Amino acid sequence: MGLMALRAANRMGARQQYRTMSRMQRRRSSMQNSMGMRQDFQPAGEEQYAEPAQAAPAAPAAPAQPDYVSELERLAQLRDQGVITAEDFDAKKSQLLGL
Repeated sequence: MGLMALRAANRMGARQQYRTMSRMQRRRSSMQNSMGMRQDFQPAGEEQYAEPAQAAPAAPAAPAQPDYVSELERLAQLRDQGVITAEDFDAKKSQLLGL
């Protein structure tokens, strides 16, 4: 095979590989779009420049229990069951509370 034929074959192979990868990316994007996983664009039919005033105001949320309280309760249960030691519990408690 001559040099020119070899270069042409390499060029065709590279083009085919690019087309295949591009096709695979389009399929992946299409599947993610249909499953609602993509977040990098707005779905068709929605306004690109939506007015913030049109959005419904969020309802005031009930004062939720801080996350560290539930974590401390879980750690206390583990301490009472004997899974962790009292020193481990105290160390994690001071870490969570920022002491």
